[in-house]
Amino acid sequence: MRKITLFVFVLAAFFSCKNDEALENEIAKIDTHFNIERFDRAFAEAKPEDLGQLKKVYPFMFSNHVPDSIFIAQMSDTLQNELLDEASKKFKDFSTIKNEINRLFQHLKYYNVSFTEPRIITLTNNVSYRDKVIVTDTIVLISLDNYLGQDHKFYGNFPKYITQNLEPSQVVVDLAKAYAEKQIFQSQRKTFLDEMIFFGKQLYFKDKVIPFKTDAEKIGYSKEQLEFANFYEDMIWTEFVENEMLYNTDSSLPARFIADAPFSKFFLALDNETPGRLGQYIGWQIVRSYMKNNKVSLNEMLQTEAIDIFNKSNYKPSK
Repeated sequence: MRKITLFVFVLAAFFSCKNDEALENEIAKIDTHFNIERFDRAFAEAKPEDLGQLKKVYPFMFSNHVPDSIFIAQMSDTLQNELLDEASKKFKDFSTIKNEINRLFQHLKYYNVSFTEPRIITLTNNVSYRDKVIVTDTIVLISLDNYLGQDHKFYGNFPKYITQNLEPSQVVVDLAKAYAEKQIFQSQRKTFLDEMIFFGKQLYFKDKVIPFKTDAEKIGYSKEQLEFANFYEDMIWTEFVENEMLYNTDSSLPARFIADAPFSKFFLALDNETPGRLGQYIGWQIVRSYMKNNKVSLNEMLQTEAIDIFNKSNYKPSK
């Protein structure tokens, strides 16, 4: 009997892989049309007399409330020039990132027929790592000085849990996150469960639109951190349930288990060994279970209330 069950499981996994492969082949045929506009390079090479032309091409990059003298001063500012030089050296060849953005856009078009490719503008932004990308319907801004590599000298005073995601490989991951946030709806985010499901939706969205990225890259973990989360999933879930956290509205819970942090705060001896954001990880597994056990589209799931997703997920952590 065990042999039959194992055979059925292997057969199901085989056909699932074949279906995924067929879907990816279909998506790969979708045409996209976009260019990467290197505003960072244009500004680095500009002279004061070029400012007027830059403002015509990139009007959204120049505030009407800032006098031209400030922008002209930036052209000769030592720190600004160093930022621009480092970005230019690191991203001399943008082909890998452009290819990943192309694949992201193909998937966005597949799941949303109304999606149109925006203008993509690269710039530097004084290493403002909380604003690495900005996404609107028509324009995408990518701050290259936030992707110079975790060991770059600019990041020397930043904590490890921040710098580990200041890598070129995270550009498309951050774009996928930004697009997810534009499409997710929840009428409330009051309970800890609401927060977990919100970020679970975001991570599942990444599953679908950047399947070429690893799970570790999608959630921003190291390989070891993801292995920890996978191995201790049952224990993490038990801790949440037994301490009655799910429907709790205590604002400290998202700070302990959802927000970026060096580790998750169970107030246990092993806390320092844990990765941060384990609440996001559990939310991801709940949404994956919901999608596996219910016939709903990606867009329908993104609009479904958190409590409905949880109740219909039949989530059982692996042991």
